[in-house]
Amino acid sequence: MQVEEIKIEGLHREFKVTVDAKEIEEKIGYRLEEYAKTVKMPGFRPGKVPISLLRKRFGDSLRGEILEQAVNDSSSQTVAERGLRPAAQPKIEVTSFEEGGDLEYSMAFDVIPEIEPCDFSKISLERLIVAVDEKEIDEALERLAGMHKTSAPITGDRKSKDGDVVVIDFVGKVDGEAFTGGSAEAYELELGSGSFIPGFEDQVVGGKVGDHIEVKVKFPEEYGAADLAGKDAVFDVDVKEIRETTPATIDDDLAKKFGKETVKELRDAVNEERQREFQEVARMRLKRGLLDELANAHDFEVPESLATEEQNSIWQQYEKQRDAGELDEEDAAKSDDEHKAEFQEISERRVRLGLLLSEVGRLNDIQIGQEEVNQRLFTEAQRYQGQEQQVLEFYRNNPEAMQSLTAPLYEDKVIDFILELAKITDRTVSLEELLAEPEEAKKPAKKPAKKAAKKPAATKAAKKDASGDDKPAKKPAAKKKAPAKKDESK
Repeated sequence: MQVEEIKIEGLHREFKVTVDAKEIEEKIGYRLEEYAKTVKMPGFRPGKVPISLLRKRFGDSLRGEILEQAVNDSSSQTVAERGLRPAAQPKIEVTSFEEGGDLEYSMAFDVIPEIEPCDFSKISLERLIVAVDEKEIDEALERLAGMHKTSAPITGDRKSKDGDVVVIDFVGKVDGEAFTGGSAEAYELELGSGSFIPGFEDQVVGGKVGDHIEVKVKFPEEYGAADLAGKDAVFDVDVKEIRETTPATIDDDLAKKFGKETVKELRDAVNEERQREFQEVARMRLKRGLLDELANAHDFEVPESLATEEQNSIWQQYEKQRDAGELDEEDAAKSDDEHKAEFQEISERRVRLGLLLSEVGRLNDIQIGQEEVNQRLFTEAQRYQGQEQQVLEFYRNNPEAMQSLTAPLYEDKVIDFILELAKITDRTVSLEELLAEPEEAKKPAKKPAKKAAKKPAATKAAKKDASGDDKPAKKPAAKKKAPAKKDESK
C-alpha cells in the first residue's frame, strides 16, 4: 500500500491511497481457496472444484467484496498510522479499480483538533433554589380536584356558560351531506374545554334546554382527516340538558383516586413533584451557565465539515419557522445574510462545546451503561401509552434515533463530572426569577407566579439553543381523534 499526503490545510487532510494489484489478486485467490473447500458444483466432489472454474463463476462478485474490504482496511490503517482522529466519516472516492490494475482512491476528512480542557475547579457557578410555598400546593390540589368534577342538572331556566356540561344531540354536515364521525346523541360536552374544533363550543354557550342551535365552523387546514381539512361545516345541535359542575372535595377519597391513602400523603407527593420541577429548571439554568463558562474558556479551531453540517441544520429549522410565520418581529426584519452570519457563530459554538465535552469524557473514561440506556428507552416509551412496543421497536431499529436518545445521557454524565469539580454556591430565589431569562433575572419581581414551573419556551429556538444540546428524536405520530373533535394529531 502506498499513501501520498496531497493536502494539509488547517484541520483538513487529503490522501491518495494505492493498493497494489498483486495484493488484491492474492486476497481474491485466498478467498477462492476457502470457497473450494466447501462449495458444491455438479460433476465435482466437495473440495475438488478447480480454482479456475471458481474464479470464472465467482470472481466478479468476490472482486467487489475484496475491493470494498481493501478500501476499509487501508483507509483505517492510513488514519491509525498517522495518529489522526477524523471528526466525521472520511469521504472516499475510488479513482481506479480495473481488473488486473491497482486500486486507487482519494480520502478526505477533517481531524479533531488538539483540545486541552481548562481547570474546572476555577469555574464558579450559582445554583438557584426555590422553596415550594403552601399556596402553590393548594393551587395544585385544586387543579387535581378539578380533574374529578361532579355534575348535576341545573335548577331554573338559565343559559349555559363555560364550565357547564351540556348534553347534546348533533349532526354535522359538509356541503349539505352528513359525514362519518360527525354525529352523536346524548353527548356530554364540557363548555370551555376546547375538546371540539375551534368555534363549536363558543356557539353553544348561552343555549338553554330545548334550544336548537345551528353551529357554523371551519375545520383547520391541518386537520387530521384530509377530506374535512379546511372545509366549512354546519352542525345541527339540540340541547337536551345542562349540568353544573363542582370540583371534587379535597379529602382522603380524592387522595385515593391518585394512589394515596390520605390528603397529607397527596400533599407531600404534590410538594415532591413541584420540587422536582423546580430542580429541573434550576439544573437547566446551571448547565447553561456552565456551558457559557466553558465556551469563554476555550477557543480552538473547529472542523469546517461539522460546523457546516450544524449550520445547515439550524438554517433548515429557521426556514420552517419562517415559512410557518413563527418568527418574532426582530428576526423577521433581518436579512438572510444577517441570519447566516449569526447561525455560523452559533454552529461553531455548538460544535466546539460538543467536541470539548466529548474530549472530557474520553480523557476521564466516562461511559453510560446498558442499564441506563434501557431506563431512558423505557421512560420514552411510557410517554406513548398503548404504543410502547412500537416506540421500543422504532428506536431499536433506528441507530440514529437511538443515538439521539442516548447522547444526552452521555452529555449529562460529562456535565455532572465537571460540576463536581466546579465551585457552586446556592441562592434562594423566587419562582419568577428562576423562570426568567438570565438577563431578566435581576429585575424586580412583579407578581408571584401561579402556574406550575416548566422549562421556559424558546421563542428563538435556533438561536437560544446554542449550548450544543442534542436534538430531540423523532416521535411516532399520535393517533387521530374523531372528526367532530379538535384534532390533536399534529
